[in-house]
Amino acid sequence: MLEKICQLARDAGDAIMQVYNGAQPINVASKADDSPVTAADLAAHDVIMRGLKTLTPDLPVLSEEDPPVWQVRQQWQRYWLVDPLDGTKEFIKRNGEFTVNIALIEQGKPVLGVVYAPALGVLYSAAAGKAWKEENGHTTQIHVSDARPLLVVVSRSHADKDPELKEYLTQLGEHQTTAIGSSLKFCLVAEGKAQLYPRFGPTNIWDTGAGHAVALAAGAHVHDWQGRPLDYTPRESFLNPGFRVSLF
Repeated sequence: MLEKICQLARDAGDAIMQVYNGAQPINVASKADDSPVTAADLAAHDVIMRGLKTLTPDLPVLSEEDPPVWQVRQQWQRYWLVDPLDGTKEFIKRNGEFTVNIALIEQGKPVLGVVYAPALGVLYSAAAGKAWKEENGHTTQIHVSDARPLLVVVSRSHADKDPELKEYLTQLGEHQTTAIGSSLKFCLVAEGKAQLYPRFGPTNIWDTGAGHAVALAAGAHVHDWQGRPLDYTPRESFLNPGFRVSLF
């Protein structure tokens, strides 16, 4: 199943890159919550929805681009959680730091995840407690790794506007920071290139499910600021609490 989901993410990435590499400017519309959406988001959504319906016709899907209403999903115990194009702002800027995110949720936990960055040619995947990175035709198992000073990864689009994050970093002690877009922040911790990803600003469950699965399988902890694991048990709101991805 994992390899089939990896291929589905690649197919969605191909649809995204057709828009990304086009000669025309990227047309951007605003959704009801004022977040941006492009033709690439919708094309990737269509590819993934068709693919999942074929692979697992009995499993429901929650996609950012067509989230079911609360009454439909409140009893779900097992479902696909999808962000067809995470990092739309990075996509619009054409900096390559955007991803396709597909996660399988069971009893509130992400048990399988795929994060594919089509412009970077990098795919991260996780299942059965193991995580991998595929790049340039080579697949290697990945693990978290400690280092001093800590490398802290922050959001490229949101970090400068987050006073809570600035205060937290001031009190953290010796560290270095790097910024990157989308769910790639989870993956940097998972592969040992960073040791901490703190998040205070808003995210939705589809932003985090696949990256959470990869980080968890690589040995990281993904907890809210009260020490509780991020939970994907169906609830009316799609918003996550603030959280941290770390080695400890």
